[in-house]
Amino acid sequence: MAQFTVSRSGVKRGELAKRSGCNAETIRYYETTGLLNKPARTDSGHRIYSAADQSRLRFVLRSRELGFTIEEIRSLLSLVDDGDYSCAEIHALTTNHLKSVSRKIADLRRLERTLKRISGECAKGNEPDCPIIDALAGAANQ
Repeated sequence: MAQFTVSRSGVKRGELAKRSGCNAETIRYYETTGLLNKPARTDSGHRIYSAADQSRLRFVLRSRELGFTIEEIRSLLSLVDDGDYSCAEIHALTTNHLKSVSRKIADLRRLERTLKRISGECAKGNEPDCPIIDALAGAANQ
């Protein structure tokens, strides 16, 4: 991935939010966490986001869509910002993230099987004796 490109013109936060599809508070949060650099300001104090800032925000938003954590994104951006990275380093970070995603999927599948099983045991009657409650109470005691 190449360095983020820079343009002479920029946009204000509201316009950046509109263009990126996220809200202005999200942009502010990413600035606070250091994922986005502090933007330039006009003489009147308005924040102006360059093309590089906009590109970086798209990178962060897409990474979040793919489930990367803030720390993982910080690591990726650090490598890009230093300009001293290899595809192997990026691949290693991505592979580790993929393993985490695979574990979460396996956990969700186990959760789905358990919920199907305990809901299938329910007679759906009017009596207060419910196998779902029993299963949930049993799981809490384990």
